Amino acid sequence: MIITASRLYKKISKYDNLASLSAIKKAYNLSKKAHANQFRGSGEAYFTHPLAVADYLVNMRLDTSTIITALLHDVVEDSEFTLKYIEDEFGSEISKLVDGVTKLSKLDLKFGFAQAENFRKLLLASSDDIRVLLVKLADRLHNIRTIDGIKNDTKRSKICFETLEIFAPLAERLGINAIQRELEDRCFAVLKPETRDSILKRLKLIYSQDELNIPYITNEIETLLKKNDINCLVTGRIKSSYSIWKKMQYKNLSMDQLSDIMAFRVIVDNVPSCYKSLGLLHQEYTAIMGRFKDYISAPKRNGYQSLHSSLIGPKKTRIEVQIRTSIMNEFALNGVAAHWIYKEGKKWSEGIKYKWVRELIQIIEESTEPEEFLENTKLEMYNDQIFCFTPKGNLIILPKGANAIDFSYAVHSEIGNSAVGAKINNKNRLITTEIKNGDQVEILTSKSGFPDPKWIEICITGKAKSAIKRFIRNREIKEFLQLGTALLQKEYRQQNKRMHEKSLIKVINAFGLSDLEELLIEIGKGNIKSRDVLNFLYPEKENLKNKLPILKKPHLQETMKIKGLISGMATHYAHCCHPLPGERIVGIVTTGKGITVHALDCFALEKFNDMPEVWLEISWEREGESFHKGSLVTILSNEPGSLADVTKIISLNEGNISNIQVVSRDLDFYKFNIDLEVRNLNHLNQIIAAIRLSHFVESVQRGKD
Repeated sequence: MIITASRLYKKISKYDNLASLSAIKKAYNLSKKAHANQFRGSGEAYFTHPLAVADYLVNMRLDTSTIITALLHDVVEDSEFTLKYIEDEFGSEISKLVDGVTKLSKLDLKFGFAQAENFRKLLLASSDDIRVLLVKLADRLHNIRTIDGIKNDTKRSKICFETLEIFAPLAERLGINAIQRELEDRCFAVLKPETRDSILKRLKLIYSQDELNIPYITNEIETLLKKNDINCLVTGRIKSSYSIWKKMQYKNLSMDQLSDIMAFRVIVDNVPSCYKSLGLLHQEYTAIMGRFKDYISAPKRNGYQSLHSSLIGPKKTRIEVQIRTSIMNEFALNGVAAHWIYKEGKKWSEGIKYKWVRELIQIIEESTEPEEFLENTKLEMYNDQIFCFTPKGNLIILPKGANAIDFSYAVHSEIGNSAVGAKINNKNRLITTEIKNGDQVEILTSKSGFPDPKWIEICITGKAKSAIKRFIRNREIKEFLQLGTALLQKEYRQQNKRMHEKSLIKVINAFGLSDLEELLIEIGKGNIKSRDVLNFLYPEKENLKNKLPILKKPHLQETMKIKGLISGMATHYAHCCHPLPGERIVGIVTTGKGITVHALDCFALEKFNDMPEVWLEISWEREGESFHKGSLVTILSNEPGSLADVTKIISLNEGNISNIQVVSRDLDFYKFNIDLEVRNLNHLNQIIAAIRLSHFVESVQRGKD
């Protein structure tokens, strides 16, 4: 049947008496005009696509504004009509919705970084009005239904993979199970056709009689309930190939090991009838232990409500039974869209923003890396849920496998950041203890408490992981700020200058920084040297070096005070070993470089073993007050104040830090390269020995490139 404006209006008017035929006709005609002479990959007129999207949303009984948006959702992107034109013709509500869908459509969902970044944008763009996402989901569903029109296998697979990774889970979180299941099954058929066919053949073989059993079991359940004065509607089905495959993957089971592949839905009039039906079924058949979930008293975050129970039912067949009211069933099928149906006269902005949307936005704000956000939100989407309580009886819903750390951050990030332990069912437990269904949890806090970086790997909720990483980042920034301040103040003292914040504005502007704090942090990180800051502020010092004999830069061999150097030949220290007075050294003579001074045990000398002619016998002449470059490789525990403690030790032992570089870091340790100036080898060894006494230090050794 051809979809016309009148047909759309007729279907809408059955549930929305405020629908405007003229507005629907206007949108219909504009869409038809905008997409004239445009065709899909299948060869069909492009106009059939917005019509199909609108018709699907009409079947979900959505409001007129959403239907008009569906008709116009590709107009701005694919034609000369502007968003301003749509606002003038249809009003600001429609233009905002169309703009939202247009922005989503422009996202190029790639794998890795771009995919994660666009996932953030998708949720942010949809958070103000969920109808934007509903139109996008219907748009994606029709594209998947017509995926065979795309002849390029790579492009077809990419679209299906994105759909399984992003759109199907989002449909699940919105509670729109009908869209979720269809997206999953159709994409599964494209991505894993052989696996799907194998499952379907196996299903047919194992359950060859179950199609006959379904009407029989349906009748058995219905008769039992009606005999006990419960008005009900019972339906049954075999679960989809994708859900079976997912369960096989998740539980590492074979087809033969799977149970309850058949599912039955019992629709009753009210909540008491739900529990009465459950009791009757448990009396008549054998309930499977640990396979009961009450989503009526503790709904899922997306609003889903139902009783789930696995039974050994009629004919000794393992089955799953879902019991719910007709209103609950409407929500189960259409999810967030069902709110409009049961809240007549209310605007979508009232009460539509789910808690999970707010939580995802919080994760977005606290995740600096897009991959981190994608990982965290995927964890939120795919886990089963547990239900636990605060001491005051407030319900907290967490993913299965969550622990007291996750619970503490679910209550409040400040509680999590100061948590030191937990009381679970009035018994003291570690903060890492896993929480079970029905547990009462009290978080013990301390003013001196702070999150352990190891918690990031222990907790499982995105909210907890993001909050912990944010705390650690803030703590690192504070540490770098303190270190940068100390390094800059030390440089001022060494040059007999007074530090003035106003004078540093020139430096801040020159380095393209925002404020003094950022400058100090960059100095603390080692990205900017404090000496460079003062050289920029006092350039006259550089000029004096060329004018005053007392400040004249000496030749390198004079500074080195090394016996055996060849007069007039350029000489420099090897960067691979940083030789110091007090250790045996050797010179290597190379054309164009002059003499390179190495420590005698330097690994780089191996390549000169067969070239005795380039070796030069040299030694230190005498030790003076000059300083030489040394290097340390230090591994510190990931704790507040660890780096500050090491820099203080170096300063107390008269070493001068010239650069600090973070090489690597994990949950437990930081690895730093520290360049410093020392008098000789003994001086460096003295500093190493002092550093080793610090309880923050895991290891420290002389650095050699």
